[in-house]
Amino acid sequence: MSDSSAPPTLQKLTAPYGSWSSPITSDIVSGAGKSLGGTAVDSLGRLLWLESRPTESGRSVIVKGGDGEDDATDITPIDFSVRTVAQDYGGGDFSVSGDTVIFSNYKDQRLYKQSIDSKESHSPPVALTPDYGEPLVCYADGVFDKRLNRYVTVRDDRRESSKNSVASIVSIELNDGVIKDPKVLVSGNDFYAFPRFDHEGKKMTWIEWSHPNMPWDSSQLWVGYISDNGDVYKRVCVAGGDPTIIESPTEPKWSSKGELFFVTDRNLGFWNIHKWVESDNTVLPLYSLEAEFTRPSWVFGINSYEIINEQKSLIACSYRQKGRSYLGVLNTNKNTLSVLQTPFTDLRNIKCGVNCLYIEGASAIHPTSIAKVTLNDEASKVVDFKIVWSSSPTSSNYKPYFSNPEFIEFPTEVSGENAYAYYYPPTNPMYQASQEEKPPLLLQTHGGPTDEARGILNLNIQFWTSRGWAFVDVNYGGSTGYGRKFRERLLKNWGIVDVNDCCSCAQFLVDNGKVDSERLCITGESAGGYTTLATLAFKNTFKAGASLYGIADVKALKEEIPKFESYYMDNLVGDEKELIKRSPINSVDQFSCPIIIFQGLEDKVVSPEQAKKIYKALKSKGLPVALVEYEGEQHGFRMAENIKFTLEQQMVFFARLVGHFKVADEFTPIKIDNFD
Repeated sequence: MSDSSAPPTLQKLTAPYGSWSSPITSDIVSGAGKSLGGTAVDSLGRLLWLESRPTESGRSVIVKGGDGEDDATDITPIDFSVRTVAQDYGGGDFSVSGDTVIFSNYKDQRLYKQSIDSKESHSPPVALTPDYGEPLVCYADGVFDKRLNRYVTVRDDRRESSKNSVASIVSIELNDGVIKDPKVLVSGNDFYAFPRFDHEGKKMTWIEWSHPNMPWDSSQLWVGYISDNGDVYKRVCVAGGDPTIIESPTEPKWSSKGELFFVTDRNLGFWNIHKWVESDNTVLPLYSLEAEFTRPSWVFGINSYEIINEQKSLIACSYRQKGRSYLGVLNTNKNTLSVLQTPFTDLRNIKCGVNCLYIEGASAIHPTSIAKVTLNDEASKVVDFKIVWSSSPTSSNYKPYFSNPEFIEFPTEVSGENAYAYYYPPTNPMYQASQEEKPPLLLQTHGGPTDEARGILNLNIQFWTSRGWAFVDVNYGGSTGYGRKFRERLLKNWGIVDVNDCCSCAQFLVDNGKVDSERLCITGESAGGYTTLATLAFKNTFKAGASLYGIADVKALKEEIPKFESYYMDNLVGDEKELIKRSPINSVDQFSCPIIIFQGLEDKVVSPEQAKKIYKALKSKGLPVALVEYEGEQHGFRMAENIKFTLEQQMVFFARLVGHFKVADEFTPIKIDNFD
């Protein structure tokens, strides 16, 4: 590949914003977006990770690391894809013990056992769970119980009802022989996560919660005592059982000495690490900080901290504060927290290796990656940092074109309350615009809505900024990373607070002279698609929008959505009257600008009928509108060709209808109703 940087003596070309040519093509973006589904370390200290590949239609593969970056090998056979759809969003897809990996296979949702070093032709994966004819029983977040030679996991059973599945914690015998139905260990509540055994296998902890709560609203941490035959014969509620304390405990973890650590937000309204004192069933905070030491449990298998030195009582942890992640070491004896310096500004999971840590992270110049981090003997300093896996290893070729995000705090419509965003200015070493022109803006609304924009390298964003667009990724009220109080701004106010904050952010950038007020566009996926549609229905700030599998009818969503989120709309919106009032489909008469809609036809979260319904209504109203539907796509696009097409059509749609410029790329636009 030729050098992507601009020659230092070359004078920049002057061209309108949005019309610039860029080497960050839609092919580069769609092919570079491998996603990471978790890590593990085997008995030999080798790193394993799960990666989803757009170029293989979103197939997810467990990869075993070697001595160097080029030594990595797939261990998942070609006719398998490692992915669970438990609780719809999955996570916790595989687990490793010794030389054995147990994983969930996407096609049939059964669990399989495989030797990490076996050759596929000699020892293919062996099924552990029954075949029920259809993929109606899912498993996630499993752990090995070495004492009783079994695998204990969360089961999501949809045989009675796909909408109201039955959750439980079950055990699966690992002895070779006849496949049996799993044995139920814990049941009766709506949801379970994080089954974890102590070192002796005589105690198991888990998280559970019940409707109408989401796990970040209110949950409980339990400890069960295990009999010799493997049953739970006694239970103790460690946290979440006191109605006078508002908290959502999560991520329990045992030390080899039998100490139980976990994360909860009972003290400051921020998730901090705590410890259970078994003798009197009390909970002690280890270190109090207005920072988030975990994130919401949308998926299983989150691992935000690790016990790294029990003799010195040291815990490696990641925490997030005011838009940035930090890697720290918590000394539980001294109640001190030391910050370690790494190039990452965003951290996800941490895994202990042999005399090292493996951390999942990213930054403004690093895409999502896994780094091997070696500490000094005191665990007070990083002595070596090496990236061993990258979601986009070729992204560094385009570094001169990268737009570095600026973390901004802006005022909202509520006096004294601010919200946050990452602003990316147009950046291209080959081009500039005239001084009289302001760039068009694309504002992105994240999903969830209980999620967070994180200000990391995303070639999708750089695709826009390198062509002369300004881009802003908003953390509106209700986003995570800023404590419970900020997150709960959205309760009963979805479609109001998020909409107002997005409009306030755009206006803030206009007032500061950064963007063109006449070329403001908005885009979002899933819940972000709802915020996009609601913003266009209830406000006149933006001139065009794009909804990716977004929600047009909140009332219909509540009636259709599976169990995990079935009360979510009640918490975020309210009663039926409000559900109707805040559904964009019921305010079509208020829409006044062009919209393009993208939808997967196998989406089980947001029905494809929602996209068709809003499309037909907007078309009948006479607004420029386009609908793109994808066969084989679910909630979130995983196929490279569809990721590519979505990106191209958004850009050419905005350019044609509000941009007042011609895109440099040869994109063939689709037909726009009421325009072409």
